[in-house]
Amino acid sequence: MTQLNVLRAANYPRMPWKNGGGSTEEITRDAGVGLEGFGWRLSIADIGESGGFSSFAGYQRIITVLQGAGMTLTVDGQDTRALLPLDPFAFSGASQVACTLIDGPIRDFNLIYAPDRYSVRLQWLQGGQRFFTQARTVLVFSVADEMRVDLGGGVAALLERHDCLQLLDNPGLREVSVSGACCVIELTAI
Repeated sequence: MTQLNVLRAANYPRMPWKNGGGSTEEITRDAGVGLEGFGWRLSIADIGESGGFSSFAGYQRIITVLQGAGMTLTVDGQDTRALLPLDPFAFSGASQVACTLIDGPIRDFNLIYAPDRYSVRLQWLQGGQRFFTQARTVLVFSVADEMRVDLGGGVAALLERHDCLQLLDNPGLREVSVSGACCVIELTAI
């Protein structure tokens, strides 16, 4: 049975980083407890200073700067382009990663997933957009102050900044319309 949840930013639990260097607001995940057992996990991290990232062997990561000037990453000894707001970057969770902040603290948005368990599509949308999806799990993360997500059949939700709509057990092709800037993540178990 299809399940729809609106997750409010004010209610996200804060948990420590795996490497002990900071903390993360966990938005949602598919399963598990703490930092173990999940197939996918969505979170927001506050990075106050340059430094190393936690290792997540067996996972892929997609990171996006939400607020602040941005950062560069060094991934397995190779420097990335400057990662600016709403510019996603993907890398292996097993990589040795360090960040260098461009000009002060940032907030970033993280998707970590097991590629042997899930196929993933992540895209950032601006303004009013419409798309179709068959993914079993669809997440819509708002970066707008206010936005509307319409799932068809009279089902809609209003989101504020950093709220997340979670659609679980989507049974088939669905038309989705969004009215503001957001990240759409489609997850399907392999």
